[in-house]
Amino acid sequence: MKLPAHPLRRPGLLGVATAMTMALAPAQASDFSEPWKNTDRALVIDAYEYNPIDWSELATDKRIVGFINKASDGMPPAYFCFGDETATRLCKALWKRHAVAQELFQTRKVVAKALGLKWGAYHLARPGNPVGQANNFINFAKPGPDDLLALDIEDDDPTKWMSLEDAEEFVRHVHRRIGRFPVLYTNGKTAKHIADNKYKYRLLSRLPLWYARYKPNIGVHFPMGNWQAYALWQFSAKANCGRFRCPYRVAGTPNDIDVNVAPMDAAALRAQWPFGGLIDAQPDYLASIPLPLSRAAGLAGNVTLTYATVAPPPSFTEIVAAFSAGWSKFRGSLQMPAVGTVLRRRIADYVAWLRKEKPSASAVEAAPTDPVSTASTELDRRPR
Repeated sequence: MKLPAHPLRRPGLLGVATAMTMALAPAQASDFSEPWKNTDRALVIDAYEYNPIDWSELATDKRIVGFINKASDGMPPAYFCFGDETATRLCKALWKRHAVAQELFQTRKVVAKALGLKWGAYHLARPGNPVGQANNFINFAKPGPDDLLALDIEDDDPTKWMSLEDAEEFVRHVHRRIGRFPVLYTNGKTAKHIADNKYKYRLLSRLPLWYARYKPNIGVHFPMGNWQAYALWQFSAKANCGRFRCPYRVAGTPNDIDVNVAPMDAAALRAQWPFGGLIDAQPDYLASIPLPLSRAAGLAGNVTLTYATVAPPPSFTEIVAAFSAGWSKFRGSLQMPAVGTVLRRRIADYVAWLRKEKPSASAVEAAPTDPVSTASTELDRRPR
């Protein structure tokens, strides 16, 4: 991807069972080491509004299968222009640029499809308002059912680019509106961070990966624990393509054009385009360990193996909720009943005891006396 103001500069678990199926076919070993040298690998161009394109020359390269163009950039310009003269002129200039970029986008879309190329659009993600940016992207690109959509996260720096948390909401809103998911475009560092935190980024970690890295070999750096293959690998750009040396040159395009390779041939890429679904979630390592069997069951034969299940670790929100509930219960166990309640209960119990068990003085005086039983004859020595 390229930015209008500044050229883009990007920084340079164990395998699972091969029976696992994925939305993308597993890449071969050569697909991580200069795969563009294999003439059967399909190529895709991505461009922005300042890249000049000679379409007649471009059409001569039969390996080019698709064309992905920059669509929206953050939020659209303010609808009304107000302020001093400078602010008003800037606002009108932004609107003019926005309108020209949209017109160029739609023109290129018509030309590319007329040449038999697959079409795609990407959104340059900026900080803040992911729902508004998703709406801007869809309204700008006006995607058809066979148009690829991509979310471009340049780096994991929320002060300059969309945060990964907002990116999750962006992806969710795109799916709410059009019923499918975009491809995730990002560099190696950000892709690894998402893969290492796949339980936190449950959507981003399952998007088809458009991988940006300008090295001839990426096998050591590719986040294999989460993605088993890339959908596209952006291997050539201004960062490593100049006047005298370039990994791959496309006729009719400038030296700084972005070129991408797919881990498949042209027919397979056309069949999988526009990658609108999610990749299969990769199992945890412990989940591939069979549970132990008894000796008798093993000797009997015809045994069905069952594997350990691994629950995902609790999220931060779940941990906070559990801690709060436990603390509330503990604090409640230390609280004593109110003093007034205790006094009222004790007074009521005492009154009930007086009424039911302790004899009254009038009852004692009224009771008949028995001189024998009381031995009063021995104690009464008064004269008669």
